[in-house]
Amino acid sequence: MSEAGGGRGCGSSVPQRAPWSLVAATAAFCLVSATSVWTAGAAPMSREERQKLGNQVLEMFDHAYGNYMEHAYPADELMPLTCRGRVRGQEPSRGDVDDALGKFSLTLIDSLDTLVVLNKTKEFEDAVRKVLRDVNLDNDVVVSVFETNIRVLGGLLGGHSLAIMLKEKGEYMQWYNDELLQMAKQLGYKLLPAFNTTSGLPYPRINLKFGIRKPEARTGTETDTCTACAGTLILEFAALSRFTGATIFEEYARKALDFLWEKRQRSSNLVGVTINIHTGDWVRKDSGVGAGIDSYYEYLLKAYVLLGDDSFLERFNTHYDAIMRYISQPPLLLDVHIHKPMLNARTWMDALLAFFPGLQVLKGDIRPAIETHEMLYQVIKKHNFLPEAFTTDFRVHWAQHPLRPEFAESTYFLYKATGDPYYLEVGKTLIENLNKYARVPCGFAAMKDVRTGSHEDRMDSFFLAEMFKYLYLLFADKEDIIFDIEDYIFTTEAHLLPLWLSTTNQSISKKNTTSEYTELDDSNFDWTCPNTQILFPNDPLYAQSIREPLKNVVDKSCPRGIIRVREESFRSGAKPPLRARDFMATNPEHLEILKKMGVSLIHLKDGRVQLVQHAIQAASSIDAEDGLRFMQEMIELSSQQQKEQQLPPRAVQIVSHPFFGRVVLTAGPAQFGLDLSKHKETRGFVASSKPYNGCSELTNPEAVMGKIALIQRGQCMFAEKARNIQNAGAIGGIVIDDNEGSSSDTAPLFQMAGDGKDTDDIKIPMLFLFSKEGSIILDAIREYEEVEVLLSDKAKDRDPDTDSEEQPSSENDSQDQSAEQIAPSSQEVDLVDQESPEESSLNSEPESSSPADTDNAASVSASEQNSNPMENHETTSLDGECTDLDNQLQEQSETEEDSNPNVSWGKKVQPIDSILADWNEDIEAFEMMEKDEL
Repeated sequence: MSEAGGGRGCGSSVPQRAPWSLVAATAAFCLVSATSVWTAGAAPMSREERQKLGNQVLEMFDHAYGNYMEHAYPADELMPLTCRGRVRGQEPSRGDVDDALGKFSLTLIDSLDTLVVLNKTKEFEDAVRKVLRDVNLDNDVVVSVFETNIRVLGGLLGGHSLAIMLKEKGEYMQWYNDELLQMAKQLGYKLLPAFNTTSGLPYPRINLKFGIRKPEARTGTETDTCTACAGTLILEFAALSRFTGATIFEEYARKALDFLWEKRQRSSNLVGVTINIHTGDWVRKDSGVGAGIDSYYEYLLKAYVLLGDDSFLERFNTHYDAIMRYISQPPLLLDVHIHKPMLNARTWMDALLAFFPGLQVLKGDIRPAIETHEMLYQVIKKHNFLPEAFTTDFRVHWAQHPLRPEFAESTYFLYKATGDPYYLEVGKTLIENLNKYARVPCGFAAMKDVRTGSHEDRMDSFFLAEMFKYLYLLFADKEDIIFDIEDYIFTTEAHLLPLWLSTTNQSISKKNTTSEYTELDDSNFDWTCPNTQILFPNDPLYAQSIREPLKNVVDKSCPRGIIRVREESFRSGAKPPLRARDFMATNPEHLEILKKMGVSLIHLKDGRVQLVQHAIQAASSIDAEDGLRFMQEMIELSSQQQKEQQLPPRAVQIVSHPFFGRVVLTAGPAQFGLDLSKHKETRGFVASSKPYNGCSELTNPEAVMGKIALIQRGQCMFAEKARNIQNAGAIGGIVIDDNEGSSSDTAPLFQMAGDGKDTDDIKIPMLFLFSKEGSIILDAIREYEEVEVLLSDKAKDRDPDTDSEEQPSSENDSQDQSAEQIAPSSQEVDLVDQESPEESSLNSEPESSSPADTDNAASVSASEQNSNPMENHETTSLDGECTDLDNQLQEQSETEEDSNPNVSWGKKVQPIDSILADWNEDIEAFEMMEKDEL
C-alpha cells in the first residue's frame, strides 16, 4: 500500500472544491510540514547517520537486485538459497502463490521505478531496454488478475511515469517513445476478459494467451474472489485510461468498485473477505483490514486523490467509521462478522494489516496509527520479523515471514507525519534484522519460521518493489531524490503514478452514487487535513506518550500505576480480582463480578455460553483492566488444557479400485477408542449404519459386521455412536458432518470428545470427516458399491501395482503455508461441560452453527463449575465436541510430507473424478494461503 501524498490539503485554507491536483499536492505538503513539529520528541539522528543508513539500503538493494539479474533473470523471481531463477512449471508447485508468476520477468518489471527512486538512472535505462527486448506478455499461463495488475501493469505504468519524467529532464531516456505504456496497454486488454461477469467483478485468474473459459485457457470456472482482488484495480486501470485515452479500463474498474459498495452490509457498512462474482453473495462474512480486504480500503482513498471523485472519499470515510467502530480495538485490529460486528471473527491478526497505520496517517487519524504501529513494532522486537499471523496475546500463529514491506511503509508515513526520530530508529532496526537474519550469499531469503530463523528459498518481487523504496525514502533528504516524490501517488505495490493524471482525459462520468445507498454524517467528511497544531498538541512528547503504555504490551507486563492502585485497593480491604481458575459459571457472585468487569454472557443457539468483554461497559478503568486480564487468563488456561489434549490429525485413505490409495482425506481424531498413532492402521470396507445417526441400537448389524461404519453427526454424543456401532460388530467408525457443504478448507478439523464418562470400553478407532470429504466416500459407494478404506495416523504408500498408472499430483509443496482462513471471536470465551475437553471452534459465524445437538454442545449447568475454556487464542470455545487442530496441521505438514491431505486420481475414474477434481482444487487453495495480499 501507500502514497507519498494524501487526500486533503493542509490546514483550513484549501477550499472544499479546490482543483484535484492542488488538493493532492497540498496533501503531500501536509505530511511534510508536520516534520518540524516533532524533532523535540526524541534525540534527533544526525544527517551523517541517516546518510550512512541510506547508503546501507542502497547496498542491500544492489545485493538483491544484482543477484536476481546474475542468477535468475529472465525468470520471474530469484531463489536465493539455490542461486537460480524460479520458472513456473520447472519448480514444484506452490499453489496459489505461483499465480503471480507469468514468465514475464516479474522482479525486473516490479523493480523499475525503485531504480529511479534510488537514483540508479543508468541501471533503470538498461532495465527498460531489457524489458522491451525480452519480456513476452503472450504466454500460455494462468495468472492472478490481482497480482498481475498491481505488480506487472503497475510496474509498467510506474516505469513509464518516471521514464517520461527523466526524458523531460533531458539527460536520460531520450530515446524513449512510450514503449512501456504500449506494453501496459497490451496487458490491460489481456486482463479485460476477466470482467466478463454479470456483476462486473473480475474472475480471479486469467490465461494471458487464451483468456477465460476456452478449453485451452484452463480457467474461468471460479465463482469466488476476494474483496481486495476485485477492489484493487482502479488506480492502475484509471491511470492506463488517463495515459492512453482508452476509457474502457477505468470504466471496468469503477464498475467493480461500485458493485462492492452496493454489496456492503448496510447496517454495519462493512464488507466481507470473499464474494461470489456472479451473484454478489458474500462467501466469507468476516471483515477486517488485513488479507483479502486491505487494499480495497486503500484504493478508495487513493482513487479520490488521483481521480478527484468525491464519492470515493465518501465511501472510504463511511467504511473507516465502521472500522474504527467495530474492528479497531486499540492497539489491535480484529476481524468481526459483517452482520454482527460486535462479535469478533478471529483471535489473531495477519501481517498485511501492518499497512493500516500508514493509511490512517493519510486519513489524518494519527493517534490510532501510532498505537497500532507501536504494537506491531513490539511484536517485531520479540520475533525479529512480523509473523504472517500472530494472536491477540502476541504469540506466533503462522510463523512464516516472506519479507513483507507493509510495516516499513507505515514507518515511513509516520515519520513523514510526525518527524519523530523514533521512527528512524525503527527503520534502523528493520535494516539490521534484514542483514542479520535474512541476508544470504545470493540475496535475501524469506523466513520459513521466525521462531527458529529457518529460511525459505524465495525472494518475492515485492521485496524489491517496496521494501527498499520505503527504507531509502525514510532516511533520504529531499535533495537525495532526483525528482519530487510529492508529485506522485504510490499504488499498493509502491509504484508511482503522477498526480497530474487527475486532470487528464477526464471522460468518465463522476456521478456521485454514494448518497443513494446511505445517509451520511457530514461531520465524517473533512476535506482538508487537520492542522498540525490540532494533530500534535503543544507537547513535543505527544507521540511518545501514546507509545509508552504499549512498550510492554507484548510481554503483558502490567503498568506500574495500575499495580499500585490495586495494591492500595487490596490493603484497604477490597477483594482481589476474580481469577479465571476460580471462576464458576453457576456462582451468582462471580457473574456479578464479570458484569462489573464489562464481561457479559451470551447464550448461543447451539447451546454454548460465550463470554464477551467490552471494556467500555466496565464499572471503572481498573475493572476494565481486571476484565482484560481475566479474559487473558481464560485463554492461557484453555491453551494449557488444549495442549494436554491435542492429538494429531488422521487420514482416511480410499484403497479400493479405482482409487488405489490416491485419495487421502484428512480426518479429525477422537479422544477415545483405538489410538491409530500407537496401533496398526485399520483397513476395511465401509457400510452405512441404520439409523444413520447411530444414536440407538443398529437395525442392520449384519451390514456393518466386520466393516467400518459410516454414521452421521448429530442427536447424541460421539461416544454413544461409537458404542452402538461397536456392539453391532463394526471394526471402526467414520462420523460425517451433518452440516451440508462443510469442508476442512473452510473450517478447522474436529477432535471428537467423550461424553464425560469412562470411555475405556470403546476399543475401535473413530474418525471425523466434514460433509464435503464424507460425500466423496458416499459418492464412491453409489458408483462402485464396494469401497475399502484405510484408517491410519498418516497416509500410507499406495498399491505398488498401480505405480505404472498416472502419478498423483503434489499440491502440498508448501504445506507450511497452511491456510487457516477463519478463526473465532476475539475477546470471547465459550463455555460448556468441563468434563468434556471440547471444540475450539473456528467457525466464522458461531451464531449460525448447526442446531444444538447433545454431541455439539452442552449448556452450562450446576455441575459445570470451573468450565474448561478451550483456546484459539483470544476466544475460547468449549462445546463438548472438538479441539482446534489447525496449529497441529501446520506443524505436521512441515515435517510429514507423506501425510498431506492431497487428493489425486486416475483419468479413468468417471464420474467420481469430477467430484475429486473440485475437492482437489479446494484443498490446494486451503493449503496455499500465502500469496501476497491474499
